Amino acid sequence: MTVRHTDLRPLVGVQWLAERLGSGADGVVVADASVGPHRGAPRRIPGARAFDLDGAFCDHTAPAPHTMPSPGAFAAAVRALGIDDTSTVVVYDGAGIHSSARAWWMLRAMGFDRAAVLDGGLPAWEAAGLPVEDAPAGYDGPPGTFTARPRPGLIVDSAAVGAALADPARAVVLDARTRARFAGTAPEPRPGLRGGHMPGALSLPFGELQRGGAMLPEAELRAVLRELAGDRQLYVSCGSGVTACVLALGAVLAGYPDPAVYDGSWSEWGRPGELPVATGD
Repeated sequence: MTVRHTDLRPLVGVQWLAERLGSGADGVVVADASVGPHRGAPRRIPGARAFDLDGAFCDHTAPAPHTMPSPGAFAAAVRALGIDDTSTVVVYDGAGIHSSARAWWMLRAMGFDRAAVLDGGLPAWEAAGLPVEDAPAGYDGPPGTFTARPRPGLIVDSAAVGAALADPARAVVLDARTRARFAGTAPEPRPGLRGGHMPGALSLPFGELQRGGAMLPEAELRAVLRELAGDRQLYVSCGSGVTACVLALGAVLAGYPDPAVYDGSWSEWGRPGELPVATGD
């Protein structure tokens, strides 16, 4: 079975993936993009490779965590996983849908559309009784032929976000952190950051686009996002650019083709400095 590009949605279910893995579908690569306590976990979907957001897939010279690497470094890291331009990549994580959307968005931002997020992640896979391997994700095969073709505007900096905040008729900034962190009533998990949010941003915790570890149906995603954003351009932010990509995934599923992810997110904006911060709802 060959997966055609036109058959691939940004979000796929566990049965969709199981059928293709079971049939030996050409070019299907499964990647584990888990972070935190799930990173390097000793269980994986069979054959999964490690899309390490805290390792090769971030710029360790940047001041903010999880910063997008250069196109050249990103392409080298993708090729090291044996991924070709013709591969079909399904990304999951051990928490459900938390960090997998970040890997999907990075691939999309680098011009690769043959990628999807596994709905519900590893918990949904195991709940369906599908096989797992008792081995951490890894790969030691030949390199792939992936080519980076960056798409400007899908990953943006603080200047672009500031311009969006200054033009609320055109754009809206959605913050994926918890409402308490947005309001400044809960401490930031990273030391040294101010509490609160960007003046003019709106709160949309990423978990509110999910139910039972899976994304809401597309009609419900549209209803949530249309109420907040209407037809405006979407910019999404979070703590370090990871769960903002869950909002980006929801937006694409809801019909917003090109939301912009703020790469530095609150890890950059919330540092002491001149960028404005507001507190409260």
